[in-house]
Amino acid sequence: TPVAVVCSGAKSILDLPATLELLETRRIPVIGYGVDELPAFYSVSSGHRLALAHRVDDARGAAEAIRAHRSLPGAGGILLVQPPPAHLALPAPQVEAWIAAALADAEARGIRGGAVTPHLLGWLARSSGGRTLAVNVALIVDNAATAGAIASALT
Repeated sequence: TPVAVVCSGAKSILDLPATLELLETRRIPVIGYGVDELPAFYSVSSGHRLALAHRVDDARGAAEAIRAHRSLPGAGGILLVQPPPAHLALPAPQVEAWIAAALADAEARGIRGGAVTPHLLGWLARSSGGRTLAVNVALIVDNAATAGAIASALT
């Protein structure tokens, strides 16, 4: 059975247009859960206006989309994306500026490979005064609640 994943969009450190294109070429539909645009993990909007081809607005609609997708021969996974909680979300331009500064610092220090991500996440936490961590925790809770509601609607 193809897996259905609920998340808050792709991590902000990724090339979001390329990520969305890769998912589409792998036949993994990306469906907005209450949104028409790909969220950017910490931010409600990616700032890139990455329009999604499909949208659902509740668990019942998501369950119907999952059922329809699973009925297709050779169907793979399906991705449902929802923004982080609006009251904690951070402006995309600010997050992008922090990421650029963190990457420049990593380059200057010779930090490479697998060490870049922990450096970047630490930089974001410090630069945001811990707000990125608060958003991360809240989106985990929201994503789990949404996934639970969808699972219930599927049964």
